[in-house]
Amino acid sequence: MILALLATAVFQHSAPRVELVESWPRGTPLDHADLRDARDVWVQLFDAAQSSIDLAHFYASDDPAAAGSSPLEPVIAALERAAARGVRVRGIFDAKFHKTYPDTIARIARAPGAETRLLDLGPVTGGVLHAKYFVVDGRRVFLGSQNLDWRALEHIQELGALVEAEPVARALLEVFELDWRLAAGDQASRTPSQAADGFPLRLGEGADASTVTPVYSPASLCPDPRLWDLPRIVALIDGAKTSVRLQLLTYKTSARDGSYFEVLENALRRAAARGARVELLLADWCKRKGTIEGLQSLEPLPNVAVKLVTIPPDEGGFVPFARVIHAKYLVVDGRAAWIGTSNWEKSYFDASRNVGLVVEGGALPRRLDAYFATGWNGPYAAAVDPCAVYAPPRIGD
Repeated sequence: MILALLATAVFQHSAPRVELVESWPRGTPLDHADLRDARDVWVQLFDAAQSSIDLAHFYASDDPAAAGSSPLEPVIAALERAAARGVRVRGIFDAKFHKTYPDTIARIARAPGAETRLLDLGPVTGGVLHAKYFVVDGRRVFLGSQNLDWRALEHIQELGALVEAEPVARALLEVFELDWRLAAGDQASRTPSQAADGFPLRLGEGADASTVTPVYSPASLCPDPRLWDLPRIVALIDGAKTSVRLQLLTYKTSARDGSYFEVLENALRRAAARGARVELLLADWCKRKGTIEGLQSLEPLPNVAVKLVTIPPDEGGFVPFARVIHAKYLVVDGRAAWIGTSNWEKSYFDASRNVGLVVEGGALPRRLDAYFATGWNGPYAAAVDPCAVYAPPRIGD
């Protein structure tokens, strides 16, 4: 109870707000002193919860070798404390990935009163539940690139947003409730929504005033289709005058069905043709065949630059599916931004469940612009060579 009271005091903000929250690979200089760490914010969110925690995540995975000392352990323990004091805990996870990582989800389900469901979007859209977000007490939202994974808190560069605004929470709860029903086998219950009528939502006053709009995908599972993220992202790029900066795990124009995913590519090319500087900062996982070729075709274009980031191995040895940049955001002219859970490939927008946030004006886009610059000019980024033959990095076991 004392922890809950202390955590509640942390969130006593009188006005809606958005805060960037990071994770960073240990042993690197990628920590930003002015950004709080996700592992701390998550625990505080769950300890402050009074009535409900609704979470949707691709998967949940703790370190089996950590014997209760992993960075995810305090997070799961905070979830358990919340359930023990009567907070309703619901979790949705992707059915396919559950086969790989069942243990942590089973632990959450054992908490008193907690309920978990597995969502199989394969028969529905052909995609997966790839979103990563929490809604706490119907008032606070955390969304971003961090999976509910110990590696995301200790070995990967991640970026998320803590949003304290009830309209945003309500919009994402509509998405959650739809997926909750789908996970129970109810494919017919898709109530139309007018959520977009409440956005953009104005935050603050004066020079630091901004607007926020929650967005999501895929289009076929949007409670309000006007909040589909892909057209919103394209509109941001098409409004660029001086700069388009984006950081992702992967960017790929070739789709799995053999088609060409041209929507975002064309928007980036239009921006560069108008004279805006277009910069893509991507993980070295993009060195894989089928991905690197598209980046090599972009790099020579006027006003376009592409860099790949290689995070050095952990001093403790190889960590599978880690030591990588995984943040997903776009910032335009330092004045507007998108931050979300989608990599920029066709299936993320057309088939898989993802969520995001569009922020226009205020301090957050400027901070994202500076965040990007530290990675772009940092020690681990190298320009893509259009003529090189790349060997893919070691990713898994």
